Amino acid sequence: MIELYYAPTPNGWKITIMLEECSLPYKIIPVNLREGDQFKPEFLAISPNNRMPAIVDHNHGQKGDSISVFESGAILMYLAEKTDLFLPQNTREKYRVHEWLFWQVGGLGPMAGQVSHFVNYAPNFPGDHSYATKRYMNEYDRLLGVMNTVLEEREYLAGDYSIADMASFPWVLIYKRFGINLDTFENVRRWFDTIKERPAVRKGIDVGKDWMKPNTKPTKESLKMMFGQTSESIKKASKKKK
Repeated sequence: MIELYYAPTPNGWKITIMLEECSLPYKIIPVNLREGDQFKPEFLAISPNNRMPAIVDHNHGQKGDSISVFESGAILMYLAEKTDLFLPQNTREKYRVHEWLFWQVGGLGPMAGQVSHFVNYAPNFPGDHSYATKRYMNEYDRLLGVMNTVLEEREYLAGDYSIADMASFPWVLIYKRFGINLDTFENVRRWFDTIKERPAVRKGIDVGKDWMKPNTKPTKESLKMMFGQTSESIKKASKKKK
């Protein structure tokens, strides 16, 4: 059984999609980010960066040992190697998948995450955030353009459907929140519509959707919990873990 420390966000959806695609049994352990579950000692023991998702696989390898993995890209690679699914064995094809997986974790995800922050959360803080909002919106738009160009030549990012697509799809799924017209990216739209019809993808995205309370505003405490962390916060959390 795989334990998945999870919240219904794009990074969380990556893993539920992969687990559903692989038909692997898993148990969800909710991580309430607004309440600070990511700083609990038991979570920090497997995810020292205090970010979800993270997994504990209690049936790893031939001996059935336990192993924990944090960071969504690393988890996708682990699950692909565990199941021999969605990651080619051929070196050239495998590294093409790696290229697009790293492209997502280093580019598409962080840029979309910053857009989300400045659109959804920055208005709770004083100051003019217009430059930052425009900066990250432009970069998100550029990255969709990169995808659109590549997808003109192939059906999926790395050729066949792979963990690279599972990693990127959730960060495109939220495009409406940013006022993006996906129809202006014809190839991305085709790719997006194809993936969203996969039964495993729909199941993965639905995990935890009942936890969301629409139109609930974050409190001052939750904003501080999510965005007020420094190295001192890490020190304090580390001491509690000991």
